[in-house]
Amino acid sequence: MTIASFLSQRRRMVLFCAATVVLHGLAIDWAASHLAASATVNASPSVVTAQVRLALPPRVASAPLQEIAPLDAAKPPAATPPAKPPVASPAFARPPAPAPVPAQAQAGAAITPVDSAAPAPAIDTADLELALAPEPAAAQGSAAMPDTATGVPAPAAAEPVPQGGRRYKVELPPSATFDMDVARVDADGTKWTGSAVMTWHTDGSRYRASVEAGVSLLVTRLNLLVLRSEGAIDDHGIAPERVTEKRARRSETATHFNRNGGGNAAGANTISFSASDRSYPLLAGAQDKATVPFQLAGIGRADVNQFGGDIDIQVGEDKEAALFRFQLVGEDELNTKMGKLVTWHLTRPPKPGTYSSRLDIWLAPGMQWYPVQIRNTEASGALTTQTVSRITTTGQ
Repeated sequence: MTIASFLSQRRRMVLFCAATVVLHGLAIDWAASHLAASATVNASPSVVTAQVRLALPPRVASAPLQEIAPLDAAKPPAATPPAKPPVASPAFARPPAPAPVPAQAQAGAAITPVDSAAPAPAIDTADLELALAPEPAAAQGSAAMPDTATGVPAPAAAEPVPQGGRRYKVELPPSATFDMDVARVDADGTKWTGSAVMTWHTDGSRYRASVEAGVSLLVTRLNLLVLRSEGAIDDHGIAPERVTEKRARRSETATHFNRNGGGNAAGANTISFSASDRSYPLLAGAQDKATVPFQLAGIGRADVNQFGGDIDIQVGEDKEAALFRFQLVGEDELNTKMGKLVTWHLTRPPKPGTYSSRLDIWLAPGMQWYPVQIRNTEASGALTTQTVSRITTTGQ
């Protein structure tokens, strides 16, 4: 091998190595730029949850809450007017000439002596019932009452449309299923945990709602409460027809909202119960325990300013029906498994003589006004809180 050929081979080797280095450098640069671009595209941004914050409406004073008496409440005793004073009537005057009293008068069959008191017959009030107290006189029933001056029965007034106070605009939320975490603290401090499933389904004319709540016991779950409600949608929002309630170790009970009677012994426009012979007048907008949160959601969706005043809703449950008054407490931020949720907090304080527990409901304006937390505080101090962990919209 000559020196020239050796140098030529060395040059080729050097050039080959240089080209290899350059190509590796270009490949590394290309790979680095490509990976950086991919990381920029695929990087997950930090999660930012947009929350809707609405201005709270100005507070509006409300009239005192009305009481609802059952339709079978004790009727007032028949009124007995005072005895009429003796009046000398020419028709019953004695003849000028003395004469023996006729035999029929001695038996009391024809003539009453002018100096005796003659009480008028008592007014029959068997058909008069006190349903809603206090109530304007024009709305206390349509039974014909005798005119005190003429004694002629007055014409019957038209039957009023039963109302539960203010009439609210209602735009109900879409169908959804809610998974809830349940936390309970008994009056003695004992703590329980569990879960609940709350469902709301509507097609615009009918609805179904349910609540199933229980506690976890090792590898099983004990249902403590099952509520199922169904009915129609009308101008007042949710219009329940029948709701059933099943509690642990108790028989199932039913509450009926008899809008058209339907052969029910309680009659039309009444609320009746399977566990009681009582019945109550059915007011417009009446709800049951399963539908109250969604009726409140519909009120908020329709017009938030309605929460400036108290929200009065008749609620039929177990053996009675009472007016629940909800008041807006303010805006709260809740920590949930779905993140922080901005909510409007509504409360129904205890009402002595009617209901002794406190009911709090949190609605999320940014999430269709869905109820995302419900808390019941019993008179004993026991506290049960249901907080949403997942919401699944189910469409129609």
